[in-house]
Amino acid sequence: MHTKQEKLAAFERLLDIMDKLREQCPWNAAQTFDSIRRLTEEEVYELSDTIMEGDRQGTAKEIGDLLYHMVFYARMGQEEGAFDIADSINKVCDKMEFRHPHVFGPDAGKATSAKEIADTWELVKAKEKGGNKRVMSGIPKSMPALLKALSMQEKARGCGFDWEKKEDVWAKVQEECSETADAIATEDPSKVEMEFGDLLFTIINAARLYGVDPESALNRSSEKFRRRFTYLEEKTIREGRLLSDMSLPEMDAIWDEAKAKGL
Repeated sequence: MHTKQEKLAAFERLLDIMDKLREQCPWNAAQTFDSIRRLTEEEVYELSDTIMEGDRQGTAKEIGDLLYHMVFYARMGQEEGAFDIADSINKVCDKMEFRHPHVFGPDAGKATSAKEIADTWELVKAKEKGGNKRVMSGIPKSMPALLKALSMQEKARGCGFDWEKKEDVWAKVQEECSETADAIATEDPSKVEMEFGDLLFTIINAARLYGVDPESALNRSSEKFRRRFTYLEEKTIREGRLLSDMSLPEMDAIWDEAKAKGL
């Protein structure tokens, strides 16, 4: 591993490279906050993939790519006279010190459990902002719906608004299932959509309460479906047939084969 001095030198190298690219590369010089934003979102998902795959060298590479984007934004902010990278770093340092009084504040050194910190996180953040900013206002509107729902539920939990017993959530799941069925009976598309949304939101809440990452769980199920459907498709092709010509029972039989093979 590198020394602190070597890490600082590496960061300084990145800053120097950014300066040179912004000043001498036509493509880099033409970029704006808006043009880079979409690319940044892509980089975040690429980083997420390497973490899920346990690819540590891939993660190291993607962290670098994402860090490059952060330095890029800071350089453009510097050109506008709005802020520079030091402002960004100091802001996050100030925030982390304030939000961790058990490490940096008057309570430093006092033993605190991870659960206690998580349970009071949103209250500490509200205190930091002087109570002028609403808890849910920090959730991006463009965040994918599943992650947005989970983030809202976590923030509510951080303020003490949560189920007293996780088992109680199942009554709510059953209630939402019943309301969804009732909405379907009305044949009102708006009501059906709303109730399906409520049901999904509650299922995500249940997963959270049981310590399950709903995004990860859904990804696993989706990949399992992909494997089994690919098996079905490939076997059908080998037999010289088309899926469109097969009956549902025939497809189910091959699907069961895939399950039996552990796919």
